Amino acid sequence: MNTNKDFASYEVIDSKKKLEQLYEAPLEIAKAIMLDSMDQFHQAFIRHSPFLSIATSDHTGQPTISPKGDAPGFVKILDDKHLLIPDRIGNNKLESFYNLIENPKLGLIFFIPGNKETLRISGTAQIIRSEQGFSYSKVDGRSLDTGLLVTVTMCYFHCGKATIRSKLWKEDYCPKEEVMPSFGKVILQQSKSNATEAVMDELVEHVYKNELY
Repeated sequence: MNTNKDFASYEVIDSKKKLEQLYEAPLEIAKAIMLDSMDQFHQAFIRHSPFLSIATSDHTGQPTISPKGDAPGFVKILDDKHLLIPDRIGNNKLESFYNLIENPKLGLIFFIPGNKETLRISGTAQIIRSEQGFSYSKVDGRSLDTGLLVTVTMCYFHCGKATIRSKLWKEDYCPKEEVMPSFGKVILQQSKSNATEAVMDELVEHVYKNELY
């Protein structure tokens, strides 16, 4: 177990001045592409993105990040300042939604498989309900009528250095052997449940097969 003495050799960077001394000034072009609305390039990226993550925090600043995924187009562009993100069946802990009620600010990052660059959006969000508004998101005739209305305050592409370094879309870093037990076994041990591993594995498979929409 780590203790405080393990970190005795680390210097804490606790001011903007200290931080800026460690890095060169940002490129002007990097600042110039930070826009306050979505242009045609941002919108094209969103239309082709099947995956994003939503970062929120509560009134104390305690953060969480929630992944969202579906077929490209599941995030609807209303205009250059507004997005709709439909809610899907999840674990019903509602962490992001609770946070947004307390603090409407959020961050989004969109991915397109195989694409090096990512798209970052900052803004505010409201939890909304509209059967008609979310009707476009129906799958097999089923959709939820709740989701997020996002107002964009900042939007920009992030360069592909992290994706290139991680070889995210390549197989180089795919484990050659199993590094994790089944998800059923993990949640069995973490939850200290009295169920069996087989029951938990069956539950996970049932959810993945029957409760995506």
